[in-house]
Amino acid sequence: MNYRSASVRRALAADYTIGLMPSTARRRFERLMLEDPALRAEVAKWQETLIGLTAPLAEQRVHPRVWKAIEARIFTQKSQAAAKHSFWYWLRWTATAGVLVVLVTLGIRLTPDGPLHTTTLLADNQQAALQIKTYEDHLEVTAIALAAPGANKSLELWAISADGKPTSLGVLPDAGSTRLPLTEPQQALLTNAKALAVSLEPHLGSPTGQPTGPVLYQGKIETL
Repeated sequence: MNYRSASVRRALAADYTIGLMPSTARRRFERLMLEDPALRAEVAKWQETLIGLTAPLAEQRVHPRVWKAIEARIFTQKSQAAAKHSFWYWLRWTATAGVLVVLVTLGIRLTPDGPLHTTTLLADNQQAALQIKTYEDHLEVTAIALAAPGANKSLELWAISADGKPTSLGVLPDAGSTRLPLTEPQQALLTNAKALAVSLEPHLGSPTGQPTGPVLYQGKIETL
């Protein structure tokens, strides 16, 4: 593959950022990035673009004329005399209530529960390495530009409390992207945590319950 081609580099950076690369190709691409600053910059552009798409949308209040337009499409025009008849009043407002129930129900079913927090973990060079979304009972971890930990090593995720104390949230797979279930104590911890960090630890994690290796990535928890 011609890695000097601008179109090929853009396509590979996009696939890597979105998470479409197989594990073997991802490791090969990460090795290329270590030696190619321009390629890292291309990945960073994609990261900034995609992270922007996750920003929450402001709530918009529905204007009364929207509901009037819905009613106008549902109901045929009635004469003034027919509109005054009690049966038609009952039918009209019953149908309107039914439509509103359907709209609300569809809105609830089509709108998934969003994350409580989101955190972008950065390396020392300020390049985004991981994005972590916090839900009620689990974390969704997405690798962006994560270096392989190496033989007999693991990457361990930590929650940092307001007083600076780290608590382990689990060991990450080599590829980085995963879903980590949260225990009730971990859920409680994350409600007051100020940051997340990833350290390099022995295989299967720290033997002491505290970070023993260097902190590779860290980021401030942002409330949505």
